[in-house]
Amino acid sequence: MKKIIFTVPARADVRCIDRVNAMRILTALHRFAETGEGDIKKLRGDSGELRLRVGDHRVRFTEEPGDTLLIHSVKHRYEAYR
Repeated sequence: MKKIIFTVPARADVRCIDRVNAMRILTALHRFAETGEGDIKKLRGDSGELRLRVGDHRVRFTEEPGDTLLIHSVKHRYEAYR
């Protein structure tokens, strides 16, 4: 299983989301870390960022060395790509 690390802004993003959706997001992240399953897409550009889609929310993250997922942001789809 991969280790999940949230940046400070990503933690703030999760705290702003209602409890039901936040739990759905955390469950989807945990499932991806264990099995690699989920609605994942590589984002354009050289950043190497990936996007996990969970309902109306988008989790932007990178896969770091040492089997680590570094979560950069968790935003509603209207705000995720600005």
